[in-house]
Amino acid sequence: MKVIEKISEAFAARDGGGDANGGERKKGEVVFSFEFFTPRKKAEVDGLLGIIGRLVAHGPAFCDLTWRSGSLATDDLTLDVVGKMQNVVRVETMMHLTCTNMPVPRIDRALERIKSDGVQNVLALRGDPPTGQDKFVPVPDGFASGLDLVKHIRAKYGDYFGITVAGYPEGHPDVIGSNGVASDEAYQNELAYLKRKVDAGADLIITQLFFDTDIFLKFVNDCRQVGITCPIVPGIMPIATYKGFVRMTSICKTKVPAEVAAALEPIKHNDEAVRNYGIHLGTEMCRKILASGIKGLHLYTFNKEVSALAILMNLGLIEEVRVSRSLPQRHPAKVLPIEEDQHPNSSTMEAEKQF
Repeated sequence: MKVIEKISEAFAARDGGGDANGGERKKGEVVFSFEFFTPRKKAEVDGLLGIIGRLVAHGPAFCDLTWRSGSLATDDLTLDVVGKMQNVVRVETMMHLTCTNMPVPRIDRALERIKSDGVQNVLALRGDPPTGQDKFVPVPDGFASGLDLVKHIRAKYGDYFGITVAGYPEGHPDVIGSNGVASDEAYQNELAYLKRKVDAGADLIITQLFFDTDIFLKFVNDCRQVGITCPIVPGIMPIATYKGFVRMTSICKTKVPAEVAAALEPIKHNDEAVRNYGIHLGTEMCRKILASGIKGLHLYTFNKEVSALAILMNLGLIEEVRVSRSLPQRHPAKVLPIEEDQHPNSSTMEAEKQF
């Protein structure tokens, strides 16, 4: 099932209907989802699937998995996890797909694989420059932008895939200046480009992380002003460690509100205190977003459970009693053999090690 259809059904159900899967949804129910990253080694897959299974027991609308650039064996590791999420864990799954080091035949290889596994959702991204490069340069027979990827998916696969794209409330890191802010012109160009991606076939937007909720809410309003009407889901990153927080905000050039910096400074060497503050901050951010009328939350888990679950419990979206279940299995149509880790691109989600 396409994620956009599930989200649309959930929003319709909150106005008094039932869930398409037979469950009853309460009026005003919030849709939430979880993001995970692909492990570096095949031996780590079972542990990740266990984490995903425990989080899925709490009823997310979907889960997504990041794409790790590297060799074909690296591709197959990601594809194997995606297939197992869909068919073993049995959660609606979205796979990230980037243009980094990906000629078109390799892109289609990935898309055909997940199609054969019954996966209908792709988050189409340009991706980061390859390791050692400052600027993104497409490979021969590759795409130069997320827009190109969206167009290709729609042209070749029609309406089979639901396509999600990234939104950048503060502007893409490439256009944020040395002062930490994108110029008005650059920001408007970003909005226009995002609209082109939606017009080309994207039907959902998930945002980059942010810590200033007002910036996100302004971004949503600005998107509506330029004619973007599809759902926009905020990407929420719970702060788990100070080192990881600094690294991610540096990579993404994210604005850190003065009050957040001030709260973290005296506790930055205390991981437990930082994690507890991250849960508090994430909860308050989500409360403000939900109060604005937005009914979707996407939580970046970094393959951890505690913070994401604590935020959802604080919001009253899940029960405090831990839910456990055995995972029913549905054999995928095709599972390709995968090899052990063969040195995937170390730049891909390098910050995961800090969380």
